[in-house]
Amino acid sequence: MKGEVGIGIIGLGNMGQFYARALLEGQVPGLNLAAVCDVEEERTARFEAVERFTDPHRMFQSNGVDAVHIATPHFFHTTLGIAALEAGLHVLVDKPISVHKADCERLIAAHENENQVFAAMLNQRTDPRFQKLKSLIETGQLGRINRIQWTVTDWFRTEAYYASGAWRATWKGEGGGVLLNQCPHQLDLWQWLFGMPVEIFAQCDLGRFHDIEVEDAVTALLRYENGTTGVFISTTGEAPGVNRLEIAAERGLVVLEGDSIRWTRNETESWIFSKECPQGFGKVPTWEVEIPVEGRGSQHMGVFKNFSDAIRGEAELLFPAADGIYSVELANAILFSGLNHQPIALPLDSAAYEGMLKELIETSTHEKKVIETTVETDMTSSF
Repeated sequence: MKGEVGIGIIGLGNMGQFYARALLEGQVPGLNLAAVCDVEEERTARFEAVERFTDPHRMFQSNGVDAVHIATPHFFHTTLGIAALEAGLHVLVDKPISVHKADCERLIAAHENENQVFAAMLNQRTDPRFQKLKSLIETGQLGRINRIQWTVTDWFRTEAYYASGAWRATWKGEGGGVLLNQCPHQLDLWQWLFGMPVEIFAQCDLGRFHDIEVEDAVTALLRYENGTTGVFISTTGEAPGVNRLEIAAERGLVVLEGDSIRWTRNETESWIFSKECPQGFGKVPTWEVEIPVEGRGSQHMGVFKNFSDAIRGEAELLFPAADGIYSVELANAILFSGLNHQPIALPLDSAAYEGMLKELIETSTHEKKVIETTVETDMTSSF
């Protein structure tokens, strides 16, 4: 299509309102906010300049939008995504694309028309640090990767955060905790950079730090077919927290922390040095490399821009929704392993996980106290 793309945003929570205001300010040339939708009219009333709906299906049939962005609570991503695709609209789904793998499969299967652009909010892929790291891996500059460890514990949340909504941190409302709410981007980056493991063994603590029924602390061991091992650690209960990604490879150790990429680079690949060095305690000679990176990339607005350009046929889609299944599968597998206290083979049995989640929802007896509080926009840590 030519001209501006008219988009409707469904769900005016923190992020939905952020997106709507950014589009109204013209931050994405060629993408026009045409409508908003939320079950609470008070929220839609804040956007008087555009068409307003309380029923998303009426928006789909209004002929007033070319595309929709779904920024609702997680479980609605699947049902609304399918309905929007069936209505012939282009669709952008926020993270995660669905709560569990089986719903991801249903949502992706609904995308039958190749002329419809179907994207996911995988905005961390625009970060130049991760783009640089992906280039180092794919060009073979790091050599074989032996170990990956990502400790991301700077998600500290208070009891007030979890008490700000009845849906928060419940099996029925969110379908999970730190893995599904805070970590989708890190899990997407993990598989984008390193691929999918063949087995996961995890410990998941339910309500360890908060009065919630879902996981707020996880430690997972990921095993790859080629012998590479990974450790993923996350929690919303640790302060001050840390965010550190380590990649131990044959050509040295790469550390991403804060705004820097540091590479302690081996002059010789470690396996070669091990075979050739006559000294039992010999050490591989190294030098320090500081890899310069600037900024955090185009982030959310970059995804919107690419989505809009792809609709107009001016760019290849860089953030396909089909990619969103992998981070969900990792989150599901970690939780499945942790709750069953056993290793889980991948690909994950999506029906088995769906059955476990349904049982958790049906047998939930957790009663949470909801209080009025201020929860600032969760922009999702850019690292």
